[in-house]
Amino acid sequence: MSSDHVEIGARVPRTHNPIARWIALRLLHLCGWHLDIRLPDQPKLVVLAAPHTSNWDGFFAILTLLALDLRMGLFAKHTMFRAPYGGFLHWVGVIPINRSAPGGVVGQTIEALKTREQLVIGLAPEGTRRRVEKWKRGFHAIALGSQVPIVCAYLDYSRKVVGTGLQLQPTADYAADLEKIQAFYRTITPKHPENFSASA
Repeated sequence: MSSDHVEIGARVPRTHNPIARWIALRLLHLCGWHLDIRLPDQPKLVVLAAPHTSNWDGFFAILTLLALDLRMGLFAKHTMFRAPYGGFLHWVGVIPINRSAPGGVVGQTIEALKTREQLVIGLAPEGTRRRVEKWKRGFHAIALGSQVPIVCAYLDYSRKVVGTGLQLQPTADYAADLEKIQAFYRTITPKHPENFSASA
Protein backbone atom coordinates (compact mmCIF):
# COMPACT_ATOMS: atom_id res chain seq x y z
CA MET A 1 0.00 0.00 0.00
CA SER A 2 1.48 3.33 -1.08
CA SER A 3 2.14 6.03 1.47
CA ASP A 4 2.29 8.78 -1.17
CA HIS A 5 0.47 12.03 -0.53
CA VAL A 6 0.12 14.36 -3.52
CA GLU A 7 -1.92 17.56 -3.78
CA ILE A 8 -1.37 19.67 -6.91
CA GLY A 9 -3.49 22.67 -7.80
CA ALA A 10 -5.41 22.59 -11.06
CA ARG A 11 -3.54 25.57 -12.53
CA VAL A 12 -0.06 24.02 -12.08
CA PRO A 13 1.32 23.09 -15.57
CA ARG A 14 1.29 19.36 -16.32
CA THR A 15 2.70 17.18 -19.12
CA HIS A 16 -0.20 14.71 -19.42
CA ASN A 17 2.00 11.65 -19.99
CA PRO A 18 0.39 8.80 -18.02
CA ILE A 19 2.84 6.13 -19.19
CA ALA A 20 5.93 8.07 -18.07
CA ARG A 21 4.12 8.90 -14.83
CA TRP A 22 3.37 5.24 -14.10
CA ILE A 23 6.92 4.07 -14.86
CA ALA A 24 8.58 6.82 -12.81
CA LEU A 25 6.34 6.23 -9.81
CA ARG A 26 7.06 2.49 -9.87
CA LEU A 27 10.80 3.16 -10.06
CA LEU A 28 10.63 5.51 -7.08
CA HIS A 29 8.75 2.90 -5.06
CA LEU A 30 11.20 0.16 -6.08
CA CYS A 31 14.00 2.37 -4.74
CA GLY A 32 12.06 2.74 -1.48
CA TRP A 33 11.05 6.38 -1.98
CA HIS A 34 7.65 7.98 -1.45
CA LEU A 35 6.09 11.35 -2.23
CA ASP A 36 4.74 14.01 0.11
CA ILE A 37 3.93 16.81 -2.32
CA ARG A 38 1.70 19.86 -1.97
CA LEU A 39 1.77 22.48 -4.70
CA PRO A 40 -0.53 25.51 -4.46
CA ASP A 41 -3.09 26.27 -7.14
CA GLN A 42 -0.78 28.71 -8.92
CA PRO A 43 0.19 28.71 -12.61
CA LYS A 44 3.64 30.16 -11.84
CA LEU A 45 6.05 28.98 -9.15
CA VAL A 46 9.72 29.09 -8.18
CA VAL A 47 10.58 25.69 -6.73
CA LEU A 48 13.78 25.37 -4.70
CA ALA A 49 15.67 22.07 -4.75
CA ALA A 50 17.82 21.61 -1.64
CA PRO A 51 19.91 20.22 -0.08
CA HIS A 52 21.94 19.34 -3.17
CA THR A 53 24.89 17.15 -2.15
CA SER A 54 24.88 14.20 -4.59
CA ASN A 55 24.30 13.23 -8.22
CA TRP A 56 21.50 10.99 -6.91
CA ASP A 57 19.52 14.15 -6.12
CA GLY A 58 19.11 14.88 -9.82
CA PHE A 59 18.14 11.29 -10.62
CA PHE A 60 15.37 11.18 -8.02
CA ALA A 61 14.26 14.71 -8.89
CA ILE A 62 13.74 13.75 -12.55
CA LEU A 63 11.79 10.64 -11.55
CA THR A 64 9.65 12.79 -9.27
CA LEU A 65 8.86 15.31 -12.03
CA LEU A 66 7.76 12.45 -14.28
CA ALA A 67 5.79 10.77 -11.49
CA LEU A 68 3.97 14.03 -10.73
CA ASP A 69 3.28 14.71 -14.42
CA LEU A 70 4.77 18.15 -13.71
CA ARG A 71 5.97 20.42 -16.51
CA MET A 72 9.13 22.19 -15.32
CA GLY A 73 10.57 25.15 -17.20
CA LEU A 74 13.94 24.35 -18.80
CA PHE A 75 16.55 26.78 -20.07
CA ALA A 76 19.02 26.54 -22.95
CA LYS A 77 21.52 28.88 -24.58
CA HIS A 78 19.82 31.09 -27.15
CA THR A 79 22.24 29.92 -29.85
CA MET A 80 20.65 26.44 -29.71
CA PHE A 81 17.40 27.87 -31.08
CA ARG A 82 18.73 28.22 -34.61
CA ALA A 83 17.55 25.82 -37.32
CA PRO A 84 16.96 22.92 -37.32
CA TYR A 85 16.32 22.62 -33.57
CA GLY A 86 14.71 25.96 -32.73
CA GLY A 87 11.13 25.04 -33.58
CA PHE A 88 11.28 21.82 -31.60
CA LEU A 89 12.81 23.50 -28.54
CA HIS A 90 10.09 26.16 -28.54
CA TRP A 91 7.44 23.45 -28.97
CA VAL A 92 8.54 21.49 -25.89
CA GLY A 93 8.69 24.67 -23.80
CA VAL A 94 12.44 25.28 -23.52
CA ILE A 95 13.27 28.92 -22.72
CA PRO A 96 16.15 30.63 -24.58
CA ILE A 97 18.69 32.39 -22.34
CA ASN A 98 21.35 34.83 -23.53
CA ARG A 99 23.86 35.12 -20.67
CA SER A 100 25.40 38.27 -22.14
CA ALA A 101 22.10 40.14 -22.54
CA PRO A 102 21.22 43.08 -20.27
CA GLY A 103 19.68 41.79 -17.05
CA GLY A 104 21.39 38.42 -17.42
CA VAL A 105 19.75 35.14 -16.55
CA VAL A 106 17.78 36.61 -13.64
CA GLY A 107 16.24 39.36 -15.78
CA GLN A 108 15.32 36.98 -18.59
CA THR A 109 13.78 34.50 -16.16
CA ILE A 110 11.68 37.26 -14.61
CA GLU A 111 10.54 38.28 -18.09
CA ALA A 112 9.62 34.67 -18.91
CA LEU A 113 7.56 34.39 -15.72
CA LYS A 114 5.80 37.67 -16.42
CA THR A 115 4.93 36.90 -20.03
CA ARG A 116 3.96 33.21 -19.89
CA GLU A 117 0.59 32.00 -18.68
CA GLN A 118 2.08 28.99 -16.88
CA LEU A 119 5.67 28.39 -15.79
CA VAL A 120 7.28 26.44 -12.96
CA ILE A 121 10.99 27.15 -12.49
CA GLY A 122 13.21 24.76 -10.52
CA LEU A 123 16.41 26.16 -8.98
CA ALA A 124 19.17 24.78 -6.75
CA PRO A 125 20.18 27.75 -4.55
CA GLU A 126 23.47 26.15 -3.52
CA GLY A 127 24.54 25.94 -7.16
CA THR A 128 26.82 22.94 -6.58
CA ARG A 129 27.02 19.58 -4.80
CA ARG A 130 29.99 20.82 -2.77
CA ARG A 131 29.61 22.63 0.54
CA VAL A 132 29.08 26.38 0.12
CA GLU A 133 28.87 29.01 2.82
CA LYS A 134 26.53 31.34 0.95
CA TRP A 135 23.61 30.49 -1.32
CA LYS A 136 23.14 32.18 -4.67
CA ARG A 137 20.60 35.01 -4.41
CA GLY A 138 19.17 34.62 -7.92
CA PHE A 139 16.21 32.49 -6.85
CA HIS A 140 14.96 35.25 -4.53
CA ALA A 141 15.50 38.02 -7.08
CA ILE A 142 13.54 36.00 -9.66
CA ALA A 143 10.63 35.27 -7.30
CA LEU A 144 10.49 38.83 -5.97
CA GLY A 145 10.82 40.44 -9.39
CA SER A 146 7.98 38.39 -10.81
CA GLN A 147 5.94 38.24 -7.57
CA VAL A 148 5.80 34.44 -7.76
CA PRO A 149 5.58 32.19 -4.68
CA ILE A 150 8.60 30.14 -3.57
CA VAL A 151 8.02 26.46 -2.77
CA CYS A 152 10.72 24.54 -0.88
CA ALA A 153 11.18 21.03 -2.31
CA TYR A 154 13.49 18.43 -0.79
CA LEU A 155 14.82 14.88 -0.77
CA ASP A 156 15.05 13.54 2.78
CA TYR A 157 17.38 10.54 2.71
CA SER A 158 16.68 9.53 6.31
CA ARG A 159 12.98 8.97 5.54
CA LYS A 160 13.33 8.38 1.78
CA VAL A 161 10.73 11.05 1.06
CA VAL A 162 10.61 13.49 -1.82
CA GLY A 163 8.45 16.35 -0.67
CA THR A 164 7.57 20.01 -0.44
CA GLY A 165 7.33 22.06 2.70
CA LEU A 166 7.58 25.77 3.28
CA GLN A 167 5.72 28.02 0.83
CA LEU A 168 6.73 31.66 0.91
CA GLN A 169 5.72 34.86 -0.86
CA PRO A 170 9.04 36.73 -1.19
CA THR A 171 9.49 40.13 0.43
CA ALA A 172 12.07 42.91 0.08
CA ASP A 173 13.80 41.56 3.21
CA TYR A 174 16.09 38.94 1.67
CA ALA A 175 17.81 38.07 4.95
CA ALA A 176 14.53 37.38 6.75
CA ASP A 177 13.17 35.29 3.86
CA LEU A 178 16.42 33.33 3.61
CA GLU A 179 16.44 32.53 7.31
CA LYS A 180 12.91 31.08 7.08
CA ILE A 181 13.91 28.98 4.06
CA GLN A 182 17.16 27.72 5.56
CA ALA A 183 15.49 27.00 8.92
CA PHE A 184 13.15 24.67 7.04
CA TYR A 185 15.98 22.94 5.19
CA ARG A 186 17.88 22.37 8.44
CA THR A 187 15.17 19.80 9.27
CA ILE A 188 16.01 17.76 6.13
CA THR A 189 18.68 15.03 5.93
CA PRO A 190 20.70 15.13 2.68
CA LYS A 191 22.65 12.29 1.10
CA HIS A 192 25.93 13.80 2.32
CA PRO A 193 25.23 16.02 5.36
CA GLU A 194 28.84 17.18 5.52
CA ASN A 195 28.37 18.94 2.16
CA PHE A 196 25.31 20.91 3.23
CA SER A 197 25.43 24.36 4.75
CA ALA A 198 22.25 26.29 5.50
CA SER A 199 24.20 29.33 6.58
CA ALA A 200 23.14 32.78 5.39
